[in-house]
Amino acid sequence: MTERLTDQVFPNGDIYSGSFDEVQLNGKAKYTWSDGTIYEGDWEGGKMSGKGLIVWSSGAKYEGDISGGYLHGFGTFTGPDGSVYRGTWRMNVQHGIGTKQYSNSDTYEGSWKEGVHEGSGKYCWNGGNTYIGNWKGGKMCGRGVMKWVDGDRFDGFWLNGFRHGSGIYSFADGGYYFGKWSRGLKDGKGTLYPAGCKHPSLKKWHNSLRRDDRNFFLSHSSSLNSEAGRATRPSVKRSLSEKIFIDGGLRSTGRILRRASFSDENWGLFDHGRNIRCHESSSMSFHSSHEEQHEAQDNSTLFYEREYIQGVLIKERIRKLAVVSPKTKQRKKFSVKEATGNSCMDIFKGHQSYYLMLNLQLGIRYTVGKITPVPMRAVRSSDFGDRARIRMYFPRKGSQFTPPHYSNDFYWKDYCPMVFRNLRDMFKLDAAEYMMSMCGDDGLRELSSPGKSGSIFYLSHDDRFVIKTLKKPELKVLLKMLPYYYRHVGEHENTLITKFFGLHRITLNGGRKVRFVVMGNMFCTELQIHRRYDLKGSSQGRFTDKDKIDETTTLKDRDLSYAFHMDKLLRESLFRQISLDCMFLESQRIIDYSLLLGLHFRAPEHLKALVENPSALPHGDDGVSQGEPFIPSNGLLLVTHEPSSVSKPPGSHVRGSTLRAYSLGDKEADLLLPGTGRLRVQLGVNMPAQANRKLQQDDDSGVELFEVYDVVLYLGIIDILQEYNVKKKLEHTLKSLHFDPTTISAVEPKLYATRFINFLKTVFPDVS
Repeated sequence: MTERLTDQVFPNGDIYSGSFDEVQLNGKAKYTWSDGTIYEGDWEGGKMSGKGLIVWSSGAKYEGDISGGYLHGFGTFTGPDGSVYRGTWRMNVQHGIGTKQYSNSDTYEGSWKEGVHEGSGKYCWNGGNTYIGNWKGGKMCGRGVMKWVDGDRFDGFWLNGFRHGSGIYSFADGGYYFGKWSRGLKDGKGTLYPAGCKHPSLKKWHNSLRRDDRNFFLSHSSSLNSEAGRATRPSVKRSLSEKIFIDGGLRSTGRILRRASFSDENWGLFDHGRNIRCHESSSMSFHSSHEEQHEAQDNSTLFYEREYIQGVLIKERIRKLAVVSPKTKQRKKFSVKEATGNSCMDIFKGHQSYYLMLNLQLGIRYTVGKITPVPMRAVRSSDFGDRARIRMYFPRKGSQFTPPHYSNDFYWKDYCPMVFRNLRDMFKLDAAEYMMSMCGDDGLRELSSPGKSGSIFYLSHDDRFVIKTLKKPELKVLLKMLPYYYRHVGEHENTLITKFFGLHRITLNGGRKVRFVVMGNMFCTELQIHRRYDLKGSSQGRFTDKDKIDETTTLKDRDLSYAFHMDKLLRESLFRQISLDCMFLESQRIIDYSLLLGLHFRAPEHLKALVENPSALPHGDDGVSQGEPFIPSNGLLLVTHEPSSVSKPPGSHVRGSTLRAYSLGDKEADLLLPGTGRLRVQLGVNMPAQANRKLQQDDDSGVELFEVYDVVLYLGIIDILQEYNVKKKLEHTLKSLHFDPTTISAVEPKLYATRFINFLKTVFPDVS
């Protein structure tokens, strides 16, 4: 076919001037739509493809790469409002690396995904405020730094555009606040160092933030670097977020239509950048932000330990920095080194622990990928046997069956893969989601051990799974228990016993073996957990040194001063399942298990309103520094369950029915949290209660005063891998209870279960 130049007018009024091969449009040409939209550029196979310029009748224009009728590649788009985007496109939407200047003079440069900021980037407001960090879905999300034009700065974690998680707020006058935030408000414990105070080094604070986010930055920076390398314009810097919509016809028809209707949705982001600063200054404490910074400048050693609930300051303690001489520091350093024990944390620290994490991800990816295609079937007795194992060698250079990797050579063993595959299915875990949580680019986060076991703990990037190293005896107990555990969790969907999803072993060079178990994280919730308790029903040694308590401390039995009043039916459901679970553990001769209890405190609504007006809060004779004010309860509400109204579904591994509440007439219940959302109430998850604590009184009025909080409970039975062994127990404990030593082996698990349940009945008393 021969090409020829032609001018052609179509019946709908469109005009084409350029090359035509007698069948379709090809070569360079100009196309004018009837509404005035013009395209000048390359055509191929009847579609716009190559380099071109589009000018819409609205005044918008695009110049750059086009493929198959789509904006695809690198190009510059100027909107009718004067906003300009210069960067990469995919199928008519911003995708990749790009820079945008908005009509209000805000600028963003960074990573885009499907038309919104996603990845790492920098946003500058026209007023001078800047944010540099991670984004998701067009909002600040992950680790990031916000700098205000007045000199204030926040370095920490964000979620959906709000400060959420740990962070450091630095004031322009030199003060610091280190603590936690939830949805933009302080929530939990923190420390305020006013201007002029000799605060500890900020290095360890920044290191703690960096540890939490290390894997996030490693994975995202590598992906951004690779994407930047593919970009056709290296001058475009990495950046972030926000959605621009092209008129529906542009997406749906596969070619660029004559209308270009772009809506700029960044005004909310613009307004929010200013509101963030306002929230900080208005929610600092009972004092104004300026008073707060200067209240202790007369003494450079004073600082404040504080606790907030959804922005309400409920407790404050004035502390004095201890002055430590250089010689004392040296002695302390020496004594710590001398006292260090030989634990798994000591052996696998630093890079070794990081390699273990990589090995674990490689092994799980291999196992799940191998077992998932196998047709689903019921488990057999042989699936629990010694031969039910998957073994593989992972050389660093890779092999016929394994990919190359950056860790050391290791051997992998997966225990009872079909059993755990069925357990994951029983707990409604999708294999692809499980692999993404455990083995995705965001990686795992290493946690410090919450107990004395010396185990290494990892947390999946989405907080859904906890991975713990096991000792060999614990591995044997779990394998021995597994057939009975499988039957128990199958018969009782509301079980509170730890949910297990995988059991693995890594053998390193030199023959050292490391055993791992993957469990569900019972504190995987959008709510801030303000207190954690490990309850065994014992008093001996079950307390925590108050000087060692921080926001991450798991407290013990004697530290608990609250009694929790629950709805009658919720309490009955709780103890019915606790009794069933304890009977199972007794049948397996398991002892020393605990109830792990997490508390989320709710600030009453009338006090939340005062966050915006701190001066209206009442003060005692000593302000707020010495007391814990009485707070009436009004922070949550039980309502009838409506599946379509639940703001966030439970995690896929949170199995169990919706609980019924007596106060709702035996109807299924949702938990309504004003200002937060609506959550489904399940056993051990989103359970409402009133936390009551009797206050000490100095007078003899005879009137009992109680401190009352609305709380949300998260609980489960953990540490179930300690099998009773009469030879290792202190027999005199049972002898003191007048038991015949010859019957100890049979009696001890039953006694432990009885004591455990009776203690919990005092923690959750029957108030009906």
